[in-house]
Amino acid sequence: MKGTKDKKESRRFSPLSHLVIGRAIEVHRALGPGLLESTYRRCLTQELGLQGVPFEVEAPIAIEYKGLRIECAYRIDVFVNRQIVVEVKSVEALKWVHEAQVLTHMRLSGTLNGLLINFNSRRLMDGLRSYSF
Repeated sequence: MKGTKDKKESRRFSPLSHLVIGRAIEVHRALGPGLLESTYRRCLTQELGLQGVPFEVEAPIAIEYKGLRIECAYRIDVFVNRQIVVEVKSVEALKWVHEAQVLTHMRLSGTLNGLLINFNSRRLMDGLRSYSF
């Protein structure tokens, strides 16, 4: 469950993960760092749509606690083909809470793969973390 950054480790990415990362790099090259998360999320989903990749924006996740069901306890930034949780950030530095957010969304949605993408990085690959169960 550690983030992957180098080329050797990236071979473990699925073709769909590679596609998402490639589209995120395209957005970052065009816009650079310094914009709002919502802008990056919208541009990333535009890129995914142009590629014909199914996705949901702010996909709700329900939780249950002692008989209480909360239908929309959390929202996944971008849920790609119901296979990859993508959390979009535009922050100075990624923190443990961002990682916890992705892992929680993965666990609650039953998803095996997640990407944490910080667009506020000089090189997008420096702000990219991947997770898998």
